[in-house]
Amino acid sequence: MFRITRILSTFNKTPISLCSNELDKKGAFIRKDSSFRNHVCETDPVFKPEAGRYHLYVSLACPWAHRTLIVRALKGLDHVIDVSIVDWLMGPNSWEFTGRDGATLDTVNNAKYLRELYFKVDKDYQGRFTVPVLWDKKTSTIVNNESSEIIRMFNTAFNQFAKHPELHFYPEDLRKEIDEINEFVYPNINNGVYRCGFAVSQEAYEEAFHNLFNALDKVEEKLSKSRYLVGNRFTEADIRLFTTLVRFDCVYVGHFKCNKQQIKEYPNISNYLREIYQMEGIKPTVNFFHIKHHYYGSHGTINPTRVVPVGPNISYLDIPHTRSSL
Repeated sequence: MFRITRILSTFNKTPISLCSNELDKKGAFIRKDSSFRNHVCETDPVFKPEAGRYHLYVSLACPWAHRTLIVRALKGLDHVIDVSIVDWLMGPNSWEFTGRDGATLDTVNNAKYLRELYFKVDKDYQGRFTVPVLWDKKTSTIVNNESSEIIRMFNTAFNQFAKHPELHFYPEDLRKEIDEINEFVYPNINNGVYRCGFAVSQEAYEEAFHNLFNALDKVEEKLSKSRYLVGNRFTEADIRLFTTLVRFDCVYVGHFKCNKQQIKEYPNISNYLREIYQMEGIKPTVNFFHIKHHYYGSHGTINPTRVVPVGPNISYLDIPHTRSSL
């Protein structure tokens, strides 16, 4: 495998690292695993659930970080876990805290760049500087930077402080089915769009492209019979799919060449997407300015001019859904 690491930025004429994208011999994108995998729970000897102890670092552009913001919002944890938001532009030093365009400064560590947090924990750190990051203020360390694990912590670990402890997005009786859905959606759709966009060979691109749209066809069929991915229960499986779907028409269709169909052309998926987008607490977590400007402005190999499209029209997201009939 090899890395795309040095790309000339038209903003500052300096080499930049774009997520340390990994490619196999066929030119297919391979995503590395996250590095920090501790958990907040009552039985953990170090990371106990406490209000105000933990801080969440996110990008509003990133679909993985977006998952954590959604669960935090739905569970009512905004007063329990505070947030810092990186800039939409991934520049020569990766994610930066600028305070512009809806981003914030780092209110906990006063870092200028996200990478400073990784080096603060491990001065010899060799991995990627990714979001989300769940930070422990008490021990001054990274607890976890894997979104799928952070959302499960937010789902149950902080219930004693949550405004909505009754909401459960990974219920025990549905876990087997949720896991099966996740195992299908992640490689084919969540990561599938990236495998299309970052492929550097025709073979790798077409393989990812067909896998992606075959998977979307299966989801379309499934949603013709059930309101959500797991029957009539809204679960983490829906949240994990939503963050890809909501970026699809405005970014992935053009920027990542996922152009067989737009989501708005799938009757069931688009109706499902509208329902989730319109749920109380979710719409405020979606920032299309950050989404579009990050992808089109940060990926120099894909969009060397950094020109950000004006369209498409995504006003269909506000059309009332009809999913309650299922």
